[in-house]
Amino acid sequence: MSTLVRPRTGIVIAGVCAAIANRFGWNVTLVRLLTILSVFIPGPQVIFYIIAWVLIPKEGTARA
Repeated sequence: MSTLVRPRTGIVIAGVCAAIANRFGWNVTLVRLLTILSVFIPGPQVIFYIIAWVLIPKEGTARA
């Protein structure tokens, strides 16, 4: 397993799904599909996505 970072390439919106897929060795298309499908279930998924966007560092940046 690699570290949790948003990649610079292969991203669609913010790279959150790509970061999660790369971290756990999953298929990025499957993670994106599950993320889209989860939006139709009541809950705070969009808020969690935005929080992950802010907290997961971009690849190549130092985290203080």
